[in-house]
Amino acid sequence: MKAIVVSEIGGPEQFKFKEIETPIPGSDEILIRLRAAAFNRRDIFARRGEYPGIRFPAIPGADGAGEVVAAGEHANLYPIGSKVIINPALNWGEEERIYSKDFSIVGNPTDGTFAEYIKVPKDNVFLKPDYLTWEEAAALPLAGLTAYRALVTRGKVNKGENVLIPGIGGGVATFLLQIATAHGANVYVTSSSEEKIKKAISLGAAGGVNYREESWDKKLRKMMQDGADISVDSIGGKSFQQLVNIAKHGSRIVTFGATAGPVPQLLMPKIFLKQLDVLGTTMGSPREFKEMLSFFSENEIHPVIDSSYNFDDIMDAQIRMEEGDLFGKIVVKIQ
Repeated sequence: MKAIVVSEIGGPEQFKFKEIETPIPGSDEILIRLRAAAFNRRDIFARRGEYPGIRFPAIPGADGAGEVVAAGEHANLYPIGSKVIINPALNWGEEERIYSKDFSIVGNPTDGTFAEYIKVPKDNVFLKPDYLTWEEAAALPLAGLTAYRALVTRGKVNKGENVLIPGIGGGVATFLLQIATAHGANVYVTSSSEEKIKKAISLGAAGGVNYREESWDKKLRKMMQDGADISVDSIGGKSFQQLVNIAKHGSRIVTFGATAGPVPQLLMPKIFLKQLDVLGTTMGSPREFKEMLSFFSENEIHPVIDSSYNFDDIMDAQIRMEEGDLFGKIVVKIQ
């Protein structure tokens, strides 16, 4: 089969096409012929050696959807030809609160979805929602699961609450926007791009501000008419203090990343005097993945696609991902 193989840490040139053996499913595994895959930032971080627990050589890619072509003797869950979607969270374990010590994500250290075929544990295979295209289905798993757990399980979003999404544009952020609006929340966003703010408003956001403006946090708090009930952050850095400033008393801040690095200064009294809950989150459990699929289907939410590429043009897709100026998910049509 044809696959992208990364053999060592490096730049974009490490994404190389190779012909390798098609995997044979084990007794509890399902072999899937991939129709589409999608990029996540972890694909770039892993290639650079900036992600824990990685190995080389490896096939990158956590997101994918396709058709069942074979199954192990204990994995006959779906008929051959069934259209399925992959949950990339492997070995979450029995505890809903936290993943197990064996937890990992498809695409390194295990081989991923930037290939024509992939074998996956049977418990990580779900039927594809009929209303989604192959590209939309491939865009959903990792970012959709992350957003669902962050906002629904951890953030406990309610109708009428003010939800702040800093740095709108990436896959998780756009899913957060869609999930929050489907819950009847009032969504506000930040960005350095006026165009992205306009796109967010067209998807249902109540408003947004440019974080390059002076006193943007005060402007946003006024726009919200009292501040945020929930902020879901993946940025960290010096802007985290502004989230504390914007937060209502008794509100929640959920964090799942720190792309801007550590928080250099944090006024702790504001956290405890405002009775804030600061909550960490990563990916999600099998139950949450199933709930997320049902929620998207019930509300007919279509993932926002930034751009779509043929498999042979995956190098261009990788560069687009690395540049980072996105609105939605980057998907790759495989077969």
